[in-house]
Amino acid sequence: MKPFALACVALAIPTIAFTQTNPASQAARQWRQRHEHAIVDEYVTFLKIPNLSRDAANIRLNADALVEMMKRRGIEARQLSVSGSNPVVFGEIRTPGATRTLGFYAHYDGASLDPKEWTTPPFEPVLRDKAVEDGGKVVSMPPAGSPFDPESRLYARGAGDDKAPIQALLSALDSMREARLTPKANIKFAFEGEEEAGSINLEKILVANKSTFAADLWFVCDTPVHQTRRQSIVFGARGSGSLDITIYGPRVELHSGHYGAWAPNPAQLLAQLLTSMKSPDGHVLVKGFYDGVTPLSAIERQAVADAPVVDAELMRDLWLGATDNAPRHLAELLNEPTLNVRGMSSARTGAQASNVIPTTATASLDVRPVKGMDLNRTLQRVVEHVRVQGYFVVDKEPDRLSLAEGVGATPVDFSKGDPVQQILDATNGYGADRGVEAVGYQAHDPTGDEHPELVLDNLVNVVRSAGGIGVVGVYVPQDPGATSDQAKQGRIGFDYGTMFSKGQQMGTGQCPVKRYNRQLRDLIINGAARPSFLVSHELSLQDAADGYRHFDDRDEGWTKVLLRPARAA
Repeated sequence: MKPFALACVALAIPTIAFTQTNPASQAARQWRQRHEHAIVDEYVTFLKIPNLSRDAANIRLNADALVEMMKRRGIEARQLSVSGSNPVVFGEIRTPGATRTLGFYAHYDGASLDPKEWTTPPFEPVLRDKAVEDGGKVVSMPPAGSPFDPESRLYARGAGDDKAPIQALLSALDSMREARLTPKANIKFAFEGEEEAGSINLEKILVANKSTFAADLWFVCDTPVHQTRRQSIVFGARGSGSLDITIYGPRVELHSGHYGAWAPNPAQLLAQLLTSMKSPDGHVLVKGFYDGVTPLSAIERQAVADAPVVDAELMRDLWLGATDNAPRHLAELLNEPTLNVRGMSSARTGAQASNVIPTTATASLDVRPVKGMDLNRTLQRVVEHVRVQGYFVVDKEPDRLSLAEGVGATPVDFSKGDPVQQILDATNGYGADRGVEAVGYQAHDPTGDEHPELVLDNLVNVVRSAGGIGVVGVYVPQDPGATSDQAKQGRIGFDYGTMFSKGQQMGTGQCPVKRYNRQLRDLIINGAARPSFLVSHELSLQDAADGYRHFDDRDEGWTKVLLRPARAA
């Protein structure tokens, strides 16, 4: 298993008219009617730049173009990034005398695509007279001075998800300035370039620029148009995580006429496994899946109750005969976590189908957590559900393995067997001369359950007789968040009997920092060492206490922190 598209998305050129009494709304509508062609021309130019998350060169072109679009409107704009990331384009409008700051988030990158699924090239925007699923045909842009048909649709990768809000926000600023309307609050913009890749570096960029992104409220502009076509504000946004499941069958494809009813079929097994995860009405059956969900407040429940009910209309539009979790409405269910099968594959279908028992069957799942949930723990619960169904789970981190190999270490792949036995086999049964415990009190097994003694036990078994064990992993006198009463008191029970019988030595405690730093400095200068290989956060010394609090609270994403004395808080 491993962590983490629409074929096409559309932008309705002008929105349906609704009675507006707000002066800013009226100004925006009137300005848009006079400048439709200029808006679309700028937007088409933006959409022509390929924006797949993994395409670093073109992502940079998108970011550069976006900075220029913002600067033309008087926005202070710049690119923010960390090592190896796509840039976040940040912009700010300061309003004299303002006491509040509002932020607007969107993303300019697009999801991966299969060009064969597109009726027109994804980065060559075209206008259709209506939605493609309704038989929309490609039409020419209306001549200058002629309005766009409200039902026309502009098709390109990212035209709806998620370059549309960026263009809308920038155009709204144009309309406000022409009407001489001044914002009442400071405005900040954050346009991300890795959302479709799982926002893998966003937290690092936010932590490194904490004051820059400070705001009283952030609007996430990355949702579909409401079914009523009215402007809407939705409270909260579900997160995202994913995993792939592959079930293995015979070594080679087998003829179903000769081996059917004897050889297990991985496609059928996968279907049964997926069915075990949800009830017929859509409720997730994975043990502990809903643990930690923060209940809605009274005011949030009232907001959901007051939202327009559009389920029947939406079912007709999407050709749905029934919905999950009925009779509850979509507005309510948007506040609950989901487990979704986003894709499946096994052997072949259609004209290429053959009478075989496939060798493998794969499903790609996504999990959408809500407030209060620990995403990593939830994903591990899905893995544990698979294990409980009788499957042997292979889980490995190839990036970490290659990183270890790159610095001269011998990588040990847990998926290939017991790591202790692998090391013993590699040393002809003698074991390693020295072992280092660098994890500490929050060590956990593959299911996410904590066992603070886990690494210590493994080292006792893998280090040779009379060998040494160094403990640089952090242990604390008290750990209120621990899973056992002993561990809460800082008492860790490990295999001391084996350690005693093998005559091993253990060194632990806080290191002499000044002497250590001088030695580390010399190693770094000589190119023999780097300060860290896997760093989740880089903080100033002033933020160190806050970093330790995140560790103690088991906050997601806080795995290894590098303190930089010269970094400003």
